[in-house]
Amino acid sequence: MPKITFIDRDGARIDVDAPNGLSVLEIAHKNKIDLEGACEGSLACSTCHVVVDPDHYDRLAEASEDEEDMLDLAFGLTHTSRLGCQIIMSDKLDGLVVSLPAATRNMMVDK
Repeated sequence: MPKITFIDRDGARIDVDAPNGLSVLEIAHKNKIDLEGACEGSLACSTCHVVVDPDHYDRLAEASEDEEDMLDLAFGLTHTSRLGCQIIMSDKLDGLVVSLPAATRNMMVDK
């Protein structure tokens, strides 16, 4: 089974199993990793923003235009930023490393 490493906001590394077909967001939630996902993976927010390790970024499928639009709203955007709901695990992504940004910007919360 593929593995994924999450690096939390404190810099701790958390290695977990990453079943094929699940998104990074789903895997985070199954393992109680603090990745928000306010829209529950419907590509309507940027709260599942992760920063992909540069050594793994080229293994990902290209981001869709809709994902790029949502990423524009993300806090702490980098050139290897992606939305966790859009990264679907496969054997090709075994060993993927993603970092959680220092904060999120939840536009879905009533002001």
